Amino acid sequence: MLLAGMTLLAASIATGPEPGSRIPAFSLPDQTGQTRDFASLKGPKGLVLVFFRSADW
Repeated sequence: MLLAGMTLLAASIATGPEPGSRIPAFSLPDQTGQTRDFASLKGPKGLVLVFFRSADW
């Protein structure tokens, strides 16, 4: 019983931030090596970021 509860807890932690929550500040290189942050990516209507985690992670 304890193992099942721990598995559920681990699954809920691994799902990521809640929808609508604010993203943390970030600065990362893009595919060309240029450093990007949220301000450099968003447009006049905002930004949608999609992260795909492969099953190999």
